[in-house]
Amino acid sequence: MTAHSIRYSGTLEPDEAQEFLPFAQRLAEVSAAVIRPYFRNGAAVELKADESPVTVADRNAELAMRELIERTYPDHGVLGEEFGSLRPNARYRWVLDPIDGTKAFISGAYLFGTLIALVKDGRPVIGVINQPIVGDCLIGTGSQAWLNGRRVQVSPCSRLEDAILLSTDHWNVFNHQNGPAYEQLTRRVKRYNNWGDCYGYMLVATGGAHIMMDPIMNEWDLMALIPIIEGAGGRITDWQGGDPVRGLSCVATNGELHEAVIAALNPVNASVETHP
Repeated sequence: MTAHSIRYSGTLEPDEAQEFLPFAQRLAEVSAAVIRPYFRNGAAVELKADESPVTVADRNAELAMRELIERTYPDHGVLGEEFGSLRPNARYRWVLDPIDGTKAFISGAYLFGTLIALVKDGRPVIGVINQPIVGDCLIGTGSQAWLNGRRVQVSPCSRLEDAILLSTDHWNVFNHQNGPAYEQLTRRVKRYNNWGDCYGYMLVATGGAHIMMDPIMNEWDLMALIPIIEGAGGRITDWQGGDPVRGLSCVATNGELHEAVIAALNPVNASVETHP
């Protein structure tokens, strides 16, 4: 097995796909209906213990999804960013981030979305990125990915110098990973933009960019991305090239570029200098 062929998503059986894919879409619809009225409508912002922002839209959207899961699959586990874990040892667990990109949401920008994952036996088998304002719903199963029902795939690119690189927060890399090495990579690629959070991964999966990364992630940020990127033909690992399910960071690429990206982020000689 080549490095490019390694997959970290689990296996979704045909009967599971028939049952759970429509339900995942229903969760996206329910959460979107809650979020839309709050967008650009002065939703009050609070700061959580880690200083990250949260709004009533985040909380109410997660509650709506959790209530639907409880009614439909009372034996399934749930993990959500706002309300924690329920039945963590269940074979099937729904992992929810009601608004991934709350800072963008608060600012009235479209670079946010709802993340929904179904994890089976510890591996994600369904991932959803739903943009509730634009109405784009991207779904992946590890073997396929669809945007609004249309098959999508990553864009070919074999040279870093021709690549489009995205990230959520440039300076946050310096807090958690090798910042100088990362900065050299940003100067090497053809174009570098901070179109971040889940929107960046949506762009990689649909061919609009070639590389997207975050230096630190939580489970609710990450699980949905794995079946989507792999389903679109890309590759996703942690920052060091390992299993993203067990990692705390994320690098997603079109696959062709992955080894070069990981090598650039983790140089053997760690004394990498920044450009002036």
